[in-house]
Amino acid sequence: MANTNLYKLIILFLLISSTKQVLSVAPECDIGSEDSCNDKHKALPLKIIAIVSILITSMIGVSLPLVTRSIPALSPEKSLFVIVKAFASGIILATGFMHVLPDSFDMLSSSCLKENPWHKFPFTGFVAMLSAIFTLVVDSMATSLYTKKNGSKSGVVLPEIEGNDNVQRDQERGVGNDDGGHFHGHHHHGSMVMKEMDGTTLLRYRVIAMVLELGIIVHSVVIGLSLGASNNTCSIKGLVAALCFHQMFEGMGLGGCILQAEYKLLKKVMMAFFFAVTTPFGIAIGIALSNTYRENSPRALITVGLLNASSAGLLIYMALVDLLASDFMGPKLQGNIKLQIKSYIAVLLGAGGMSLMAKWA
Repeated sequence: MANTNLYKLIILFLLISSTKQVLSVAPECDIGSEDSCNDKHKALPLKIIAIVSILITSMIGVSLPLVTRSIPALSPEKSLFVIVKAFASGIILATGFMHVLPDSFDMLSSSCLKENPWHKFPFTGFVAMLSAIFTLVVDSMATSLYTKKNGSKSGVVLPEIEGNDNVQRDQERGVGNDDGGHFHGHHHHGSMVMKEMDGTTLLRYRVIAMVLELGIIVHSVVIGLSLGASNNTCSIKGLVAALCFHQMFEGMGLGGCILQAEYKLLKKVMMAFFFAVTTPFGIAIGIALSNTYRENSPRALITVGLLNASSAGLLIYMALVDLLASDFMGPKLQGNIKLQIKSYIAVLLGAGGMSLMAKWA
C-alpha cells in the first residue's frame, strides 16, 4: 500500500506519453460540416472557468466524507453514511454505463476508422470485458497478498476459529459458566478472531480505495483532455456543469472508501489531491496541445476510445462488486430491510441523476 502514489505517478506518465502521440499531427477525418460554435478565443475563458470550478467541486466532494467524520450522523457506522455511499455508488455506475462506455462505442465505430478491423468486431465491449476481468484479478490477488502479509505480521492464525467454536459447544453443554477462567480463555480466542476479521476487512477497504482511485484517474484525465482540446463553446458550457456534478458525487464515493480504509492523514490528503487535480490536469494538457489536437484523427479515436472502454469496465466492476454488492450483501443492510429500501432509492437517484447528465455531456 505504500507504493500507491508511485503507481498513480506511473499511470499519469504513461497517459501523458500516449497523449503526445495521440495529439501529434495526424490526418483528420472530414466530418463534412462547419460548426458555428467553434471559437478558440471564446472557448479559452470557459476552459479556465472549468479548471477552477471542477477543482473546487472535486475537493469538496472527496473531502466531505473525510472532514465530516466528527459529525456523529455521518460516521461510517451510521445509516446516513451508507445511504450517501449508495447514492455516490450509483453515480459511479452511471458514469461507466452512460458516459464512458457510449463515448467509446462512438469513437471506435466512427466512420473515420477503417472498415477492417474496427467495424468488424465490437472492440469496446471486448476491452471493457477484459478490463473488468483484469480488475477482478488485481482486486482478488491484492486482497489475498495483503491479507497474508498482515496475518504473518500480527501472528494471528486460523486455528483460533476452532476455539471460538468450542465456546459455543461449551455454552450449549453448560460448561464454562461456573469456571470463569475457562470461559475467559475461549473469549480471548474469540476476540482474537474478531481482530483478524477486522484486519482483513480493513485491508479489503484499502484495496478497494486504491483500485477505484486508479480507475477514476484514468478516465478523469481522458475527460479533461477532451474538454481542454475542444473549441466548441456550445458543448463546453454543458460539460462544465455536468462534470462539476459528476466530480463532486464521484468524489464523495471515493472519499467514503478512503474514510473506511482508515489511512493516515498524509495518505488521505495525497489520495484526495490526486483525485481533485486529475481532471483539471487533463484540461490543462488539452489547452496546451489544442493546436495539434485532431479529435477525429484515427489515432486519437482509437487511443481515447480504448482508454474509455477500459475505464468503463473498471468503473462498472468497482461500482457493482466492490461498492454496491459488498454493502447490500453485508450484515448491516441484510439485517435492516428499511435501510435496504432507502439505499436502493439512493442508488436509483444517483444513477438517474448522472444518466440525465448524459443529455448535455
